[in-house]
Amino acid sequence: MIEHTLTEMEKRLSQSESIQPATRQELLGLIQTLRQEINSLAETHAEDAQSIAGFTTVTAHEATREAKNPALLKLSVDGLESSVSGFEKSHPRLVDAVNRICTTLSNLGI
Repeated sequence: MIEHTLTEMEKRLSQSESIQPATRQELLGLIQTLRQEINSLAETHAEDAQSIAGFTTVTAHEATREAKNPALLKLSVDGLESSVSGFEKSHPRLVDAVNRICTTLSNLGI
């Protein structure tokens, strides 16, 4: 399920015409990092890993919509950031990837 979620998110980002090519490449690279970290997290915290993947997908959806809704983007980013809360010490690369994704996607919504 997590792999399917991440693959769908990659597809959506790849097809989005509202994202500049350099930003798209950065996001796709971050998704690869996220994939590795979520797979590691899923071994011990499967539900948390699924939540992170789900919030990442919703956030990507909100950031790549043609008719952006800043309020929904903010809510999705806040949810994504909350989903990694508490993993700073045990999974710092995961938290870093999520924070960078949130920042990049938030900047798209401005």
